[in-house]
Amino acid sequence: MQEKDCLFCRIINGEIPSAKIYEDEYVYAFLDIAPGQQGHTLVIPKKHSENILGLDLVYGIKIIEAIQKIAPAVMNAMGAEGFNIIQNNNEVAGQTVFHTHFHIIPRKPQDGMGLWSPKPYETMEKMQETAKKIIKALQ
Repeated sequence: MQEKDCLFCRIINGEIPSAKIYEDEYVYAFLDIAPGQQGHTLVIPKKHSENILGLDLVYGIKIIEAIQKIAPAVMNAMGAEGFNIIQNNNEVAGQTVFHTHFHIIPRKPQDGMGLWSPKPYETMEKMQETAKKIIKALQ
């Protein structure tokens, strides 16, 4: 169920200390050691998977249930008005620990944290071409 060399599996096992926020049979949540904002929480499945594509669906459901409990508590505790849920897959997308995880990041007005730089489609036709490529890949 867990990988011996995985940082997050070692945290779950208590081999590496963490500031635990929540734990149940399926999920472990703790504060990120390099937070985007104070209260930045990581929510992880107790069953190892490298990224969301390998995540057992039961664990996925349990993670979403946990996020629905944890996110309002993080917002209230931090005096935030909103939050981001971020989930990165593979190195090119910013994943640095290869154990599926979700970030809950509390947000306040003018907190200085950005998300992405929009790159609009040049034309509606280009957007439709992209949609067609994705639809074909789904088949």
